[in-house]
Amino acid sequence: MATVGGAVIVSAALQRHEAISSLSSQHQRIRFSDSVVTGSIIFPLSGVAFIIMEIQDFCDNSAETKLIERIEQFVRIHRNSFLLLAAALYGPKEWDVLFKIQQRFLGNNLKIIPVHNAGDMVKSMLTIAKVTCKPHVDSVRDRIAMIRAQIIERSPVWEMLHKRQLNDA
Repeated sequence: MATVGGAVIVSAALQRHEAISSLSSQHQRIRFSDSVVTGSIIFPLSGVAFIIMEIQDFCDNSAETKLIERIEQFVRIHRNSFLLLAAALYGPKEWDVLFKIQQRFLGNNLKIIPVHNAGDMVKSMLTIAKVTCKPHVDSVRDRIAMIRAQIIERSPVWEMLHKRQLNDA
C-alpha cells in the first residue's frame, strides 16, 4: 500500500514493536514522540489515531485500571480514535474482554478493531488512514454521490413515482 503522506507520529514506547517496523518498511515516515499517549500511532494528515493494546494485558486486574485510564486519555485527545486490540486467538475469554471494553466506551468516539498480529494492525491503520486522507476522501465522496444518483435513476420505485407524478398532472 502506498504511503499516506506526512510523518506518522508514534509513541516512543513502540520503537521496537513489529507493527512500526512494518509501517517503516512500507515507506511510512515515522517520528517517535514521548509526548503522545503510550502505545499510540497518529496519522496527522488523515486525522486518525490508533492505540495498540494486547488483550492479555486486560486479564491482569491491577493493570486493567491503568489501561482503561490510558484509553480514556487517548479518547479525550483524539476525536477520530481507534483501539487495535490484539490477540493471537479470540476465544470466549478474549471476546468477554472486548465486550467489556465496548460497554465501557459505548457512546464515545472510540472504534475497536480486533486484530491478530502486526500485519493486521498495519493493514487496518493504512486502510483507514488512506480513506480518510483529504484527497482520497473527496474522491470517495464523489464516487458515492455518483453511485447514489445512478441507483436513484435506475430504481423502479423512482420510475413509479415519476409516472404517478405525470398521471397526477
